Amino acid sequence: MTIALRSKSRHATPSLSKQRLRLWIRLLRAARAIEAEVRDRLRVQFVVTLPQFDVMAALERKPDGMTMTELSRFLMVSNGNVTGIIDRLVADKMVVRQAPADDRRAIIVRLTPRGLKEFTAMAKAHEAWVDGLLSEFDGGEADTLIRHFDGLSSRIRNGGSRA
Repeated sequence: MTIALRSKSRHATPSLSKQRLRLWIRLLRAARAIEAEVRDRLRVQFVVTLPQFDVMAALERKPDGMTMTELSRFLMVSNGNVTGIIDRLVADKMVVRQAPADDRRAIIVRLTPRGLKEFTAMAKAHEAWVDGLLSEFDGGEADTLIRHFDGLSSRIRNGGSRA
């Protein structure tokens, strides 16, 4: 009798909370799979890590550069993590460190012309890779998912929920 009950409950419609838990797990798996593929392609094609790409993307948005603290906050990582990434990018001549004339204690980092050129090529490839990985979604589906996830992110940040 217990076996029959277990078998029956396994095929029953899951509760809404279980269904949402399964959705979250699927989102996490999909995000991790995409991230792993992008990491691998960046490493193979451009010999950079995803964190290096992320730093370069942040710096590309700020042509005048950013302080290490601004960069850490923007990327939501520690100053120590950013320092190691910047060290490598400086060694590769992708970024430069400069002390502003008005504050010798601060360090501004910015892309070099070479870094900007390399990043531009990486960003173009990155966009094409993600486009290919998500090619099963048409424009309408993508817009709907974006709207749903933006709403979800906003509700989570605001501590609320729709349900």
